[in-house]
Amino acid sequence: MKLDDIQAALRDEKLDGWLFFDHHFRDPLAYRVLGFKPEATPSRRWYYLIPAHGEAQRLVHRIESGMLDALPGAKHLYSGWSTQVDGLKAILQGCRKVAMQYSPLCAIPYVSMVDGGTIELVRSTGVDIATSADLIQLFEARWSAEQLESHLEAGRRVDSVRAAAFQRIGDALRAGESITEWDINRFIRYGFEKSGLFTDHGPIVAVNEHMSDQHYEPREQGSAVIRKGDPVLLDMWAKLDRPGAVYYDITWTGFCGAEVPEKYSRIFEVVSSGRDRAIEKVQSAARNHELLYGYQVDDAARSSIAASGYGEYFVHRTGHSIGEEVHGNGANMDNLESHDERRVIPRTCFSIEPGVYLLEFGIRSEVDMYVDDGSAIVTGEIQREMVTIL
Repeated sequence: MKLDDIQAALRDEKLDGWLFFDHHFRDPLAYRVLGFKPEATPSRRWYYLIPAHGEAQRLVHRIESGMLDALPGAKHLYSGWSTQVDGLKAILQGCRKVAMQYSPLCAIPYVSMVDGGTIELVRSTGVDIATSADLIQLFEARWSAEQLESHLEAGRRVDSVRAAAFQRIGDALRAGESITEWDINRFIRYGFEKSGLFTDHGPIVAVNEHMSDQHYEPREQGSAVIRKGDPVLLDMWAKLDRPGAVYYDITWTGFCGAEVPEKYSRIFEVVSSGRDRAIEKVQSAARNHELLYGYQVDDAARSSIAASGYGEYFVHRTGHSIGEEVHGNGANMDNLESHDERRVIPRTCFSIEPGVYLLEFGIRSEVDMYVDDGSAIVTGEIQREMVTIL
């Protein structure tokens, strides 16, 4: 835990403190930010206050009095309900507004970890509660230089497997061999394993109408055969198989033929134009040191696709934060599923992945962007046209 940095951030945010709470490992973010894991599951509630100034404060149950001993600060004990409330009042003394893992109206569920009753309890002490969403970004979503390099290396390996997967489809079709979505799913997973990559699930391999199911994953039984004349979507995510590595996440589309029909290429152009509009929005803000919020990036892609007449077919957010989990805890590029008002901050990464999903097929184009102080880059190859697989 970087106590000095957290206190400096609290002062910047004009907050009196950051109050952490847990019971039965409900809040994994608390443990990651605080940098500790108890030896046993906490069966009683604990509270940990990092004030903007002064000494941290620990409030723990007498039965589990050592629960927070790995952390610095004064210790307060409680046992009964009334002494818990008294303990909260004591550690919060002098605080008017504190951050908690809370999101008004649950707009950002990734950080909405504290239950409503506990929010009510803390407010009953006379303290106002702010969301910790931006603080979580600062201490959870920012990458180290080593993590950025792990992402770039994962990208090189994933891109190689992606090219090989399209080649494998083409080889099978030229040879007259039957090949299914499941076969390519297994081909990619085997390629990841050989390349020293890890993924917790996936990838998506989809043809025709399956391409319009955004979370489709083929199964051994019932997956579609890939045939000449089919459009194909590959959505692949993986990271280096080592501690601290972060994900690389892309989506590419291809066509099983020598020339892409206009009905597919037209939608690809709509989607890729929306993608590029979002990329430029991020890069312009970074170059000019302008504040940028997640919802604004979504607006850039969505307005482009809507202007082409396909807005109603773009049914998910433009992008998500990326970290040690493929869906990380930084700002999402979202003004559809939520109005994400978190700032896009340096040393964070996220996807840009607009899509248009029709009844017969869907097209998505996904890249990853890394933002640093004064610059923003796409971390891998950008697909400019659909892959011709034959």
